Amino acid sequence: MHPTTDNRPTVLLAMGPGVDGRLLTDAHRARLAALADTDPRLVAHDLTGPDPRVAAALAGAEILLTCWGAPPLTTEVLDRAPRLRAVVHAAGSVKHHVTDACWERGLRVTSAAAANALPVAEYTLAAILFAGKRVLRSAQRYGELRTDHAWLEESTTWGNYRRTVGIVGASRIGRRVVDLLRPFDVEILLYDPYVDVPPPGVELVGLDELCARSTVVSVHAPQLPATYRMIGAAQLAAMPDGATVINTARGSLVDETALLPHLVSGRLHAILDVTDPELPPPDSPLYTLPNVLLTPHVAGSLGNELHRMADQALDEVARYGRGEPFAEEVRASDLTRSA
Repeated sequence: MHPTTDNRPTVLLAMGPGVDGRLLTDAHRARLAALADTDPRLVAHDLTGPDPRVAAALAGAEILLTCWGAPPLTTEVLDRAPRLRAVVHAAGSVKHHVTDACWERGLRVTSAAAANALPVAEYTLAAILFAGKRVLRSAQRYGELRTDHAWLEESTTWGNYRRTVGIVGASRIGRRVVDLLRPFDVEILLYDPYVDVPPPGVELVGLDELCARSTVVSVHAPQLPATYRMIGAAQLAAMPDGATVINTARGSLVDETALLPHLVSGRLHAILDVTDPELPPPDSPLYTLPNVLLTPHVAGSLGNELHRMADQALDEVARYGRGEPFAEEVRASDLTRSA
């Protein structure tokens, strides 16, 4: 039984300042109020602070609806939430706030990682196709020349016809990228040590072989100790001249110290939405190299794409209220090999 008289679960929103304003529309708040016993305008940024409204809501909460910037759910927090049964995260990874104490107390956890994977995969598809057509470089050259030019002569090695694309990591995003590539006439290689049988039409290979054969290498593995700088000096040296490295995962997965000489020489190209550190220093060549497209971690959900994550989170609240399993449940064992 739920603790409320009408059997709707009690829900408290917990996330960083300002996040709820970008995540939730008025329609989302109205739907949440219909699904749950909650104040959809009360958002907790600190679950151990002196605000009596937050303390009272936390004491009665059955579900925490979280997003980016959610405070860690420590033992102290959980002691103040005796009725808490579930955490519904309206974003991707739960590692930043779901602690061991949550698993020890048997809390159920779900995340909107599936919703967040979609824009990352779309960004990656565009990056792969633009890399093959050398869109960045041709646009730069066009701006420099501003006159007629023998583009057909310059572009003899460009194009996406029967290119080989290497996908590193069969994560949600990696698998989605594979699906999006199916309509195109490309060969797809996959490296993932946890995959025994690849998706149809995909060749499963080792990481070194993938790098040596691919004209585009796109990284979609989770950030784990085992994946730190997995695209290192040996893998970068094995890539064919003119190959492109795409990283939308985490900056630490690519050894940028080893990558930089290949970029400065022009031998390789890169499309980097993430770097290590997250913000490159002001004098980093990554900002100005003509063969590098550097974006500020925008491949994931932003703008109206956040509303997709809110929709998925509210769908999970609805399932909980009906006594159904979560569609996207996260288990503690999943976190050993996922983001």
